[in-house]
Amino acid sequence: MYDDPRGFDECDDELLDREYPDEDLDEEDAGTTVACSHCGAEVYDDAFQCPVCGEYLEHPTSPLAGRPLWWVVLGLVGFAAAILILVGLAR
Repeated sequence: MYDDPRGFDECDDELLDREYPDEDLDEEDAGTTVACSHCGAEVYDDAFQCPVCGEYLEHPTSPLAGRPLWWVVLGLVGFAAAILILVGLAR
């Protein structure tokens, strides 16, 4: 038997269990989809480029993206209070 380094065997060999595709995959395992912001086509959430219009998809990279305004303001107030306390302790 000849073992190809790419994992293929001779054409008349029986398939091994590791060579069969997973039959347990559902549509849920395929990934979530979102609408392309340029053309509106449904694309996978982790895609970098839309396969329909070819535009690159923008994903929020800011840690504050998607947070409500009150959460951001509360975090900034807490950060400022911590700085003031540290400055007061240093004197």
